[in-house]
Amino acid sequence: MARLSHVVGAIFGFMMISLSLLITTETVVRKLFSISLGGVDELSGYAIAIGAPLAFSVASIELSNIRINLFYGQLPRSARAILNLISVLGIAVLALFFLVFSYRTFSETIGYRALAQTPWATPLVYPQSFWFAAIAYFALTSAWVARRAVALLLKGSLDTLADAFGPERVEEELETELEDLAKR
Repeated sequence: MARLSHVVGAIFGFMMISLSLLITTETVVRKLFSISLGGVDELSGYAIAIGAPLAFSVASIELSNIRINLFYGQLPRSARAILNLISVLGIAVLALFFLVFSYRTFSETIGYRALAQTPWATPLVYPQSFWFAAIAYFALTSAWVARRAVALLLKGSLDTLADAFGPERVEEELETELEDLAKR
């Protein structure tokens, strides 16, 4: 799953770099020649709608969601394990909510044969199919991570649950950053 996470992260990065170049080109052409390429805002919306759940998936797999861990280190391991489980399950529930919502939206788009209210009048079924697939992938990865955490809880492996699903300590983060710096 980690390998797939890297591929998805690269796709997200490529989309955002391409979007940045397109917006820059649009801005320069508009400023210098008073001409608009048209549709850049539409493509931007599609890129963000598809890219966000891809980024959520990577964060879910790599357990890099933001957590405020001011008191986390002072808690007993069992409490940390339970907080980690709540965190992972919360993300999985949110992903499931997104999946249900996006399925309903996608189904309505198909039923109404909806078009974008833009000059291109894009049939929304095309960009929304990629959007729905990205959200489905987020739901799948979140469920996979949650299943691993619940399995550890059911085995009674609270120490492993606390270690494997918890945020890095400050010392570990520093060590990771120094290793990355040395590789560069």
